Amino acid sequence: MRLLWVSFALVVADQLTKLWVNATMFPGESIPVVGEVLRLTYTTNPGMAFGLTLGSKLFLTLFSIVATVMIGVYLWYVREGPWGYRLSLALIIGGAVGNVIDRTFYGVVFGYAPLFYGEVVDFIHVDLWRGFVAEWVPFFGGNFVALFPIWNVADMAIVVGVAAIIVFQKRFHEGLLAAQAEHAGQSEPAASDAPVAPRSETEVSTIDGSAEAVVDTPVMRRSESESPEA
Repeated sequence: MRLLWVSFALVVADQLTKLWVNATMFPGESIPVVGEVLRLTYTTNPGMAFGLTLGSKLFLTLFSIVATVMIGVYLWYVREGPWGYRLSLALIIGGAVGNVIDRTFYGVVFGYAPLFYGEVVDFIHVDLWRGFVAEWVPFFGGNFVALFPIWNVADMAIVVGVAAIIVFQKRFHEGLLAAQAEHAGQSEPAASDAPVAPRSETEVSTIDGSAEAVVDTPVMRRSESESPEA
């Protein structure tokens, strides 16, 4: 599938930017790009995207690998579906693979953790607002919150892919059903395509002298060696 090249390009871009940040910046360093709104801030994330956590590091890494493989299998299953839907899945796969590489190998490569215990490198810092949330807000009330967490190219691809599926869910679903119906129609042989046994007509004369058409049908011939029944 050609859309997997999109996933591959995302993985390459994600890993190159992370390696560049790791080679040129130290943890905690922040470089302004567009004032204080957009900065490059080097940090690592031991959890999921945007700092979310799900069990231990080992469980999170193995869960991410299994989930990525399942999405890849599903992409193959809907390979005849709408192009936009498949592109969204390709974005999610590329982002997932990029972060899985960090969790699986970065601890060993950079010498701070064993295999499967690495941390994801984040550096894209969009600082739109930060401050304390009002007490009445559920879950976040009274906490100091930054409006947008620090993320990376892989996180961006995942967010764009998921958002596209949510926004265009109805259109994608209708296109997927239409593609499945078309594929099912092509796989069933049409009734008109069934072979028809050839028939021939022979003109014979009736007693009154008129001509009449008789349809010849195949009959089994008795072997000459067989004797007629008594």
